[in-house]
Amino acid sequence: MLHRYITVLAALFLYSGAAAAQNLDSLLRQMTLEEKLGQLNLLSADGRASAPQQQLVRAGKLGGLFNVIGAENTTPVQRIAVTESRLKVPLLFGLDVIHGYRTIFPIPLGEASAFDPEVAEATARAAGLEAAAAGINWTYAPMVDIARDPRWGRIAEGSGEDPYLGSLLAAARVRGFQQSIVATVKHFAGYGAAEAGREYNETEISERTMREIYLPPFKAGIDAGAASLMSAFNSIAGVPASGNAWLTDTVLRREWGFNGFVVSDWTSVAELIPHGVAGSQAEAGQRALTAGVDMDMMSSIYASDSMAALVRSGRIPMAVVDSAVMRILRAKQRLGLFRDPYRARTAPAAAELRALARRVSVESIVLLKNERSLLPLAKSTAIAVIGPLADNKEEALGPWHTQGRAEDVVTVLQGIKAKVPAGTQVLYAPGAGIEDTSRAGFAAAVAAARQAKVAILVLGERGDMSGEAASRAELGLPGVQQQLLEAVAATGTPVVLVLMNGRPLIFEWAAEHVPAIVETWFLGVEAGNATADVLFGDVNPSGKLPVTFPRALGQVPLYYNHRNTGRPMQPQNKFSSKYLDVSNDPRYPFGFGLSYTTFAYRDLRLSTARARVSDTVTATVTVANTGAREGTEVVQLYVRDEVASVSRPVRELKAFQRVTLKPNESRAVTLRVAVKDLWFIGLDMKPVVEPGTFRVFVGPNSTEGLEATFECIP
Repeated sequence: MLHRYITVLAALFLYSGAAAAQNLDSLLRQMTLEEKLGQLNLLSADGRASAPQQQLVRAGKLGGLFNVIGAENTTPVQRIAVTESRLKVPLLFGLDVIHGYRTIFPIPLGEASAFDPEVAEATARAAGLEAAAAGINWTYAPMVDIARDPRWGRIAEGSGEDPYLGSLLAAARVRGFQQSIVATVKHFAGYGAAEAGREYNETEISERTMREIYLPPFKAGIDAGAASLMSAFNSIAGVPASGNAWLTDTVLRREWGFNGFVVSDWTSVAELIPHGVAGSQAEAGQRALTAGVDMDMMSSIYASDSMAALVRSGRIPMAVVDSAVMRILRAKQRLGLFRDPYRARTAPAAAELRALARRVSVESIVLLKNERSLLPLAKSTAIAVIGPLADNKEEALGPWHTQGRAEDVVTVLQGIKAKVPAGTQVLYAPGAGIEDTSRAGFAAAVAAARQAKVAILVLGERGDMSGEAASRAELGLPGVQQQLLEAVAATGTPVVLVLMNGRPLIFEWAAEHVPAIVETWFLGVEAGNATADVLFGDVNPSGKLPVTFPRALGQVPLYYNHRNTGRPMQPQNKFSSKYLDVSNDPRYPFGFGLSYTTFAYRDLRLSTARARVSDTVTATVTVANTGAREGTEVVQLYVRDEVASVSRPVRELKAFQRVTLKPNESRAVTLRVAVKDLWFIGLDMKPVVEPGTFRVFVGPNSTEGLEATFECIP
């Protein structure tokens, strides 16, 4: 099992105390200025280190490389570092191991639908082990940006819109990765709030919102032991994150005590020039380094002669350089590179990784609609499988699939065929391409649907329509997929819509006219098997949405934990906060997800009616499975501070628990909330929990549930 690796690999992160610190001090004293600045220099390889990069390693002018693929390529260049360079300092080898190395798991947004930190830790651990076996010792993950705008493509890489869920998953993924490799929490900070959802755009975030919404997942990742952090591309109120001393010095190091190192995102140090806050590369380097960005990715500014001149002239204090170098050396030492620079590792067995991928993929699937219990399907039913993603191996990998290969993917069509008995009729027609404008394939798709008892349409995005540089101004189905769906539905054959995508999509026609809708995200190598497990009822779906699905693009940004206005929406009051042409409420709210069974909540009780800040309030609720199938429910607890000195969100997630119940089984579920965790940023811009009434909601999602109250007393 994967856990058999933990004890051995965890030792890599043990710091050896005073003797080790003295050794690093001695090493630092021996370094020339150029060698120090070299440790702050990070470059990308094209699979393997180039001859010029190898020469930089020999000269001690490179602290790390990324995108070096395979131990057969990392080992030779590491050998140069530790045998041919003057001081024998080993290299870091980085890679974007976002949701798997060779074995690709669901995208992080999909995995967040499981509401299961143990699952997130397990996949990060497995991905780290696979990457370590290939010579990688550093990943640029997890991405912990809160994202409230689905137009932003990188929403696929994070955990959605909620800081509490995002914090738990950030910590879990850090713990998982750092069983074997260095984790990097990114992108610090506020990158998910890009204006208009447009990649690399600026952000306007108040300090209160930054501290309450966007920063908590970073703090959680750091508290979990993250050894590195990546600065972001965006500016915050005009100050670029990669030159923002408030973020990387005041908050990160002084307030939070972070002792790891900060790496810039790709050329974000040089990008201080187009941001307009630096007039030259040297000025950009000075601003970023003095702000607390320790390692320069791809700009090659820190290792330049102009930076060395600034240090020699005293414009950049040597102490700033030494601190940055020491943070990187400490990370290398914690990783064990001075003892074992090559770190030969064995990946977990492929069968073990595939089993984990299938389990996680099943938990990531969200059942959005199931009229007249169309699902689960009978395995003997004649089925038409239709759509451009139904038998597509490449797109199921999703964005950032590292070394994942299409040949490893089980498609939805393959999963269905493997599930049904021999002789069951399974018809297939792609209908159209993902972004086609042609309807030439519609006739075959319609004919297949007419011959079947049910039509499964697998529709959605290309894998690269989400992720970096993949913002979308429209959130409907691409190409003519909507028209294909309508044409098949017009046959009268019942339709199951299976969505494959990296963000919330808008599909109002389907929500009104299609009887069953299943959100599968990009599930990775086990996409087809996991989807078939759910469609045929071998597994009862339990996923819950980690992000709100809007009805219309004009509602965006739309998120559950909004504040009330002075004129909350009143349907009959024109002069209230609402649209003329669409309701305020989302199509599917945060925390929503159906099951093949039903659950009832009753008897919500709180452990106390009055509590102090130092207390913990326990909520107990009875959850009953009132259907005919065993199922797992994610019981969710939300809190609202009724009256405070600053307007508070209508609800905030503060606890949840996965509960599996047999038919007719009931169970008392206990959820605990520490009152101190109900803090907010007060009028003095400091965290505070104020006395007053707190309303507690416990239920199946962010809009339903039982209610109770307690008083916080001084």
